[in-house]
Amino acid sequence: MASRTAGRSASSTQPKFDEMTRRERVMAAVRGEPVDRLPICFWHHFQPEGSGRRLAEATLRFFDETFDLDIVKLMPDIPYPFPQRSIQAPDDWHLLEPVDRERSRFFGQRVEAVQVLRDELGYDTPIVVTVFGPLTEALYFVADRERFFAHAQEAPTKVHEALSVIAENLRAHIRDVISAGADGVFFALQGCSTAFMPEVQYREFGRPYDLLALQGALDGWLNVLHVHGEQDLMFDLVLDYPVQVLSWSDRLAGPSLREARGMTSKCLMGGWHEFGPLSNGPRDAILEEARDAVAKTGGRKLILANGCSIPDDTDDRWLHAAREIVEDLDLP
Repeated sequence: MASRTAGRSASSTQPKFDEMTRRERVMAAVRGEPVDRLPICFWHHFQPEGSGRRLAEATLRFFDETFDLDIVKLMPDIPYPFPQRSIQAPDDWHLLEPVDRERSRFFGQRVEAVQVLRDELGYDTPIVVTVFGPLTEALYFVADRERFFAHAQEAPTKVHEALSVIAENLRAHIRDVISAGADGVFFALQGCSTAFMPEVQYREFGRPYDLLALQGALDGWLNVLHVHGEQDLMFDLVLDYPVQVLSWSDRLAGPSLREARGMTSKCLMGGWHEFGPLSNGPRDAILEEARDAVAKTGGRKLILANGCSIPDDTDDRWLHAAREIVEDLDLP
C-alpha cells in the first residue's frame, strides 16, 4: 500500500507549524482552528457494479493513492433496495417496508466498504458515507415528479408513511456505517429548492424525515449536509440541521461563500465550480477560484471542494493541479 502522504507537491513551502494528519487538519477546519493548509476534497462516481469491496477499492485508489485527499468520500453508487421509477399509484407507497439490514445488499455492502476502507487507511483519514435524504430517495422511486406531487395531494398519508419507513431505514443504516468506522455522512438533499417545490411542501415532506434519518449520525463528528440544486436553494431552511459542515454549489446556485459565512457558523465546503476550471482547466483558473474562496471566508472553517460531483470523465491533470495548488495556497 502506498504511503498515506504520497503525492505531496515537491515544491511545497514549509508550513508555519508541524504538518497535520488528515484527521487533525479536517477536525481543525471544522472547529475553526488554524490549519497547516486548507483541507481539500473532490469526487465523482465510480459505478462499482454493486460490490462493496469494489467500491472500497475504487474509492481508495482515487481519494488516497492517486490524489491524497483529506476526506475519503464513499459515493452512493450502491442504490437503496427499491426499484427506481416503480411507484405508479398511491397504493404503491405501501410497498416500502423496513429493510432487514443483515440481508440487504445495499446496507451490507456499504458497511463492508467502510470496514475495508478503515482497515486500509487506519484512523488518521476521515471517511464520510454519501446518503441521500428520504425525500430524495422517494423521488427516485416514483415514476416521475408530477406523480409525486399528485400523490402528495391526493394521498398524503400514504406518502408520509412511506417517507417515515425510508427515514427509519436510513437512520439505522447511518448508525451502522458510523459504527463500522465512518466519521460521518455526506447527507445529500434534492428537492430542497423553490425551483422544485414550494417551501411549505418541503417543510411537510422533506425536513421532518431528514431530521429523523440524521438521528443516526449523532455519533459522527464530520457530518456534511449537501443541498443539491442549481438555483433557488432553501438554504435558510436547513441551517439548523445537526451537522458540522455545509456543502452546496456555491458558484452555481448560491449563496456565495461570503454570504453563507454571514448566515452560519458551521464549516463550509466548496469554492470550486464543479463544471468550471476544476473539470476543464486551466491551472491558473483553478488557483484563482481557490484564492477567491479563501478571500471570501478568511480561510477559516473552510474545506476546499467542488460544489457537487464533477463529470466522471474529468481529465486527471486538472485534479492533480488542484491538489498541488492547495500546498502553496496562502492563508491569512
